[in-house]
Amino acid sequence: MPSPIPVTRLLPREFYPSVNLGPCSSPLERPGKDWAVPAQGFKPRSVLKLWSCVINWPELQLLQPIGSGGFGSVYKGSYYGKTVAVKKVKKCTKNKLASKHSFWSELNAAHLKHDNIVRVVAATTCIPDNLENRDNIGTIIMEYTGTTTLQQLIYGSSEPLDMETRVKYCKDIAQGLHFLHSHCIAHLDLKPANVLLAGGDVCKIADFGCSQKLERCKGVRSASHRGCHLGGTYTHRAPELLRGETATLKADIYSFAITFWQLITGEQPYSGDRQPVLYAVVAYDLRPAVTGRVFNGSPVGHTCKAVLCMCWHKNPGERPSAKELIGQIEIVQDTLKTK
Repeated sequence: MPSPIPVTRLLPREFYPSVNLGPCSSPLERPGKDWAVPAQGFKPRSVLKLWSCVINWPELQLLQPIGSGGFGSVYKGSYYGKTVAVKKVKKCTKNKLASKHSFWSELNAAHLKHDNIVRVVAATTCIPDNLENRDNIGTIIMEYTGTTTLQQLIYGSSEPLDMETRVKYCKDIAQGLHFLHSHCIAHLDLKPANVLLAGGDVCKIADFGCSQKLERCKGVRSASHRGCHLGGTYTHRAPELLRGETATLKADIYSFAITFWQLITGEQPYSGDRQPVLYAVVAYDLRPAVTGRVFNGSPVGHTCKAVLCMCWHKNPGERPSAKELIGQIEIVQDTLKTK
């Protein structure tokens, strides 16, 4: 099954292969058959169209595991001599359909390139006979951004983050969301564990296994699907999604608010059992506390509180867009400069 990604947009220039690739697995060939693209008769652009969504397996080396989740494992690897992250999406024995959705959802943003989004290099469901793994649905090669997540920085760092850095990270996330939303892509599982800290102290949104490509995204009620096939994380999930309503871009704004709150406070958003928390969020508008000195002891705190209350409003239509959110965060930054 070939990837649905526009093949001319997948492979970054630094990964362009030579014309004579040698043996590899391709959606355009039968697994196990060895052949090379002839140098004559193909223009460079045609060669790239032919190969840009293909993994050249001999050039791929897995170095070490760096993470795992419900639908797959991630490895540090090498591809054409470049360090990459490799995700193997596995079959879920309890829900095979969900694992397939996870793989294809991962590719919703594969043709996009932005500083605040983890970039996909190549992906395929075709695996050579000698590498075949019955539990593997597909393989995705991504840019390597390191292994540090925002979750680790918030809860595992010995040195607390200063407010300027926390707000800067929030702006990175908002810029990534704005870019995704401008292409009608809803992430639907935004949380600190799905934000990676790359070189240059830049945050990148990762893990698109719950994402949806919306048919229309100008209004609130314009999604093509109801909810999300894969669930997402309940603490960051918008109340309308918990009720099973249609997914929209504004669900990401709610998730951003919970993430923003975690960055500001360094605390967990909720305590207690899952079901009572879910019920309280939906029925009684439960939100993380915005009381105390953090939010009420300074102009910066007051401004952050105002942003949070807008972003996690129970009515999705009352939440700001990602573009408007960037402007709100810039106001917080300006307040920090004048404190």
